[in-house]
Parts: sequence; structure tokens; C-alpha cells
Amino acid sequence: MAEPEFTAKGVRIGKRMRSLTRAGQVRISDGRVELLNSYGSEIDSAPVQAVRASKPWFAPDDKALADLNGERYLLTLGEQDPAPGEPGPPAARRFIEAVRRAAGRGD
Repeated sequence: MAEPEFTAKGVRIGKRMRSLTRAGQVRISDGRVELLNSYGSEIDSAPVQAVRASKPWFAPDDKALADLNGERYLLTLGEQDPAPGEPGPPAARRFIEAVRRAAGRGD
């Protein structure tokens, strides 16, 4: 299996008003975006070309929206990238850029 193109741990994943996990994981690997719960079980996954990632309006910088298989997920990542060697999820901006880059929709 190839090295993941993007991995974020400690991500809060929600759907509508419901929180699915507070310590989930988002991974872009082998042409797929995967949302995993804190136990590593899959919440949802889709081919990266079918995923839409964006920044929600009027939301803090640590939030990102991901549309997978007709479902919209609210992801709470970090406001900024953690310092090298420090724990914490990467910035939401990096997730959005990684989805676009992996799907070939520009740099």
C-alpha cells in the first residue's frame, strides 16, 4: 500500500448537528478520501474525484466541509499547522488543498 498523501488525526467529524467522533482521522490514500472514527472504523469513503472540499462561510479557520457520497461532513481540524514534532491536526486549508491536488483540480 502506498504512503498516504494526507493524514490528519484528532479530527472532529460531524454530520448536520450530530457529532460522529471527536478524535477521528481523515486520510487521502490510493485515490480515495477516507473518514475514520477514533477506533479506525470507516465512517465514509469515496474516490477523490467525487469529493468536494470547501471552507464554510462564516466559520472559524479550523473548519472544512467535505461532501462524500451525497453526505456533507463538517470537519474540525487545526486553525494552523502544528509545529514540527508537536501533536495536533493540520490546518483545514491543507486538507482542502490536498483534496484538490489529489483530484487534479489545480495547485
